[in-house]
Amino acid sequence: MSLKKIISLGHSPDADDAFMFYAITQNIITSKKFEFKHIIKDIQSLNKMAINKELDTTAVSANAYLKIQKDYRIMDCGASMGDNYGPIVVSKEKIDITSSTKIGIPGKLTSAFLLLKLYCNDAEFIELDFDSVIPALEDGDIDAGLIIHEGQITYDDLGLKIILDIPKLWNDDCKFPMPLGLNVVRRDLELEDQLEISQMIKSSIKYALTNIDEALDYSMKFGRGVSREIAKEFVLMYVNSDTLDINTRGINGLKFFYNRALEKGLIDFEPKLDIITTS
Repeated sequence: MSLKKIISLGHSPDADDAFMFYAITQNIITSKKFEFKHIIKDIQSLNKMAINKELDTTAVSANAYLKIQKDYRIMDCGASMGDNYGPIVVSKEKIDITSSTKIGIPGKLTSAFLLLKLYCNDAEFIELDFDSVIPALEDGDIDAGLIIHEGQITYDDLGLKIILDIPKLWNDDCKFPMPLGLNVVRRDLELEDQLEISQMIKSSIKYALTNIDEALDYSMKFGRGVSREIAKEFVLMYVNSDTLDINTRGINGLKFFYNRALEKGLIDFEPKLDIITTS
């Protein structure tokens, strides 16, 4: 029997990604041809690894796709889209953002940062690990924080105030969901391999959405101590019909995102949206 080909699969240590890849991780969805090696890193690290072509398939920020489009194709599944929710800027007290406001951000390659720049003319941006943003805010090292992941739900419980509601501003401008993350696969893999890998990931997402409690039991390990109720709310915010098929609405959101960033001079070009379509 021939050995299976090892495919490096990058995803974040977050409940939504764990939920999506549950069926693959637990060998419910398998391949006669491939075996996945899971590379679990924060999204900024995955972005950098993709830029260096270190991963066969991975989650990346929609922002980072600008730097990797020559080497990777977008899958039609696995995208994280914000539909009336997404990254927010919070502070201990209501403050006005000025050029001297120190805002902690989870990396300059993240979509959250590019979205922030669409609606924030100027500030002092401080790069931090995503899970260090709220502690830095609480310690007074920064004036405000750009929050992703579960903090979008729990900020009020921590006594924090929204000072820039990016999802609201986006929804005022665009009727399509806000693009945050994409799943991509290397172009230099054989086309049939690209398709099979993409189909396996879509099948894993379908399984999780059909067996929510089972997949949630597993993904709770990655919930950073939040309650099951909050973990479920967060997971289903980012794993849904748009995750199963970006073509339904997500492409329009992506086009708007890149076009608006180009208009504001934040990016130099609009990338080609080369998308692998699976059933």
